[in-house]
Amino acid sequence: MNSGIQSAVRAYTEVCRADLRDQLILDHIPFVRHILGRMLGSLPDYVDSENLESAGILGLVEAAGQFDPSRRVAFTTFAYQRIKGAILDELRRNCPLPQKMLQQWAKIRAVSPGIDLPLTSEKIAAASGLSIDQVEECLAAMRLTRPESWTDELCEIPESTDTSQAESVTSRREQARILSDAISELPETMRTAIIMYHYEDMRMKEIGAALDLSESRVCRVLAAAELRLKSTIMRMTSEN
Repeated sequence: MNSGIQSAVRAYTEVCRADLRDQLILDHIPFVRHILGRMLGSLPDYVDSENLESAGILGLVEAAGQFDPSRRVAFTTFAYQRIKGAILDELRRNCPLPQKMLQQWAKIRAVSPGIDLPLTSEKIAAASGLSIDQVEECLAAMRLTRPESWTDELCEIPESTDTSQAESVTSRREQARILSDAISELPETMRTAIIMYHYEDMRMKEIGAALDLSESRVCRVLAAAELRLKSTIMRMTSEN
């Protein structure tokens, strides 16, 4: 293939990539709003949702520019963390946690290792001297600002040491069974909220309407449920 044909092919490929990127962006702006909608119920009233949506769209643009359809991964799967991460970065820049909240979090972290599993808001409140409302408010705030790691700071699940593929498959099945058992141990409202949010992909507003709760209360329920769930899994894992 001569250099002229190669240049033409490259130019055509770039045009196709640009067209794909632009179409992905246009098609998935509602996806950005859906992700933001799942977060808004836990945010203070003074938060500028339009500013957060703009940040999410920038995350979408970045994802669309990096997306490679040949990898056979759904674009929504590829883009989700980038969109949510962009929203959270913007949120952290403009809404830092107050010092009082950080002090409460330090108390919670200090007492959590000495509490019998599973961890609950009631147990943490009794051990820390905080009220249950203060504990739940703090957990909800940390859940928002540290979505991937906040529970790891209070409880830690041992990592699997399986090496073979067969052992890995068995381990995943066992983890799925433990997760199912742990969810079944949750109180009914927590169990329903977890299923609606994580498995049915419902917004907090929709969950609140179904459970007759405010959006902020749904956020607190989810935070308490996720903490209890992870610490229950930790207990079950150590028992096996």
